[in-house]
Amino acid sequence: MTPTTPAPSDTPRCPFSGQTASLTRREDHSPAPEPDLVVDGRGVYRVHGFGAAQGVLRSEAVRQAGFMAEAARDMGGLGRPPVLFEEGETHHEMRRSTARYFTPTQVAGYGPMIAALADDLIAELARRGEVKLDDLSLRLAVGVASQVVGLTNSRLPGLERRIMAFVEGGGDSEPGNAGPNPGRLAGLRQQAELALFFLLDVKPAIEARRRERRDDLISHLLDRGYGDVEILTECLTYGTAGMVTTREFVTVAAWHLLGTPGLRAEYVHGTERERHAVLHEILRLEPVVGTLYRRAETELSVAGRTVPAGSLLALNLREANVDPAVVGADAGGLCPGRPLPRGVQPQGLSFGDGHHRCPGAFLAIKESDVFLRRLLMWRDLEVVTEPRLSHNEVVKGYELRGFRVRLGGGRRA
Repeated sequence: MTPTTPAPSDTPRCPFSGQTASLTRREDHSPAPEPDLVVDGRGVYRVHGFGAAQGVLRSEAVRQAGFMAEAARDMGGLGRPPVLFEEGETHHEMRRSTARYFTPTQVAGYGPMIAALADDLIAELARRGEVKLDDLSLRLAVGVASQVVGLTNSRLPGLERRIMAFVEGGGDSEPGNAGPNPGRLAGLRQQAELALFFLLDVKPAIEARRRERRDDLISHLLDRGYGDVEILTECLTYGTAGMVTTREFVTVAAWHLLGTPGLRAEYVHGTERERHAVLHEILRLEPVVGTLYRRAETELSVAGRTVPAGSLLALNLREANVDPAVVGADAGGLCPGRPLPRGVQPQGLSFGDGHHRCPGAFLAIKESDVFLRRLLMWRDLEVVTEPRLSHNEVVKGYELRGFRVRLGGGRRA
């Protein structure tokens, strides 16, 4: 049953509503009611309603079908599938065993590392005067995720470029919708990129941890008897997920905050809890991954309709997160701390839900907050060029590039 929203008379008016609609939608959007579930011409069940999407994500009667999961299963030769693709008790056990790397207590332990990295990036901005913010956000995301995963022994610089090569190579990750065959040359290029990532980044990290374990994911995988190829696939899923998505979120959050002075002031001078509320609300409005996919393993009921076993479900998070029946009549505006029904997270479904919910959710918000607060404390920080907006069909989300910012006389807020 879809949760109910507070009565309009009980809902406080948000001072930012109307000023801060989504910056990443390709078209003007008002959260007008849409059918919670529609079936397209290919037989894909497209879910738009929040309650219906949340129910699918929490169901044990579906399996992961996004992020090339089905193609990876068909490929074979990977040993144990990465945790992102696993299901059932194997998946639950793996999630339990790695949860300690992402708890609030563990993330607090990463605090000095995140702060030092953020300080270095802000110092670079101060020295150069003008930078592309999306480049800084990539370096932040890669720096943090590489420490957590254990990718800290690369033989050559350029880990950022090698990671981005996996999501910028084109293609469509929707099952059954890969589009034209990329050709032999593109296939060879992808294999070469994977080989470089393994030889320059993953293999030296494995060798270092075979000599001496550390408190990171690769050490944990070695303790569980994982082989080189299995560790490679986990590094791809954990690493790219943490790096690519956090990069885009930090960029879009800065875009919102720099464009709305009142919101920026509330964020910079707020408590950590208040700042996180701002970031969660931006993420609700701007989910980095816009669509999640699940395959029905048995017949199930979604939004009052029967979905046959074997059907593909495409969960539209962008639409679900602005479902007025759950979020409120001003769902398309940005209002930190908005009242929400029980069971609805402030970021909506942007981190997913159920047993495949993003394990690094707390870490992503923490590192974003540490960096953005340091950045936005400089009162003379200004936008030189707003980012170019494009869409990435591999991650089913937006990309923001060329976001140039400039720092003047160095006055702090």
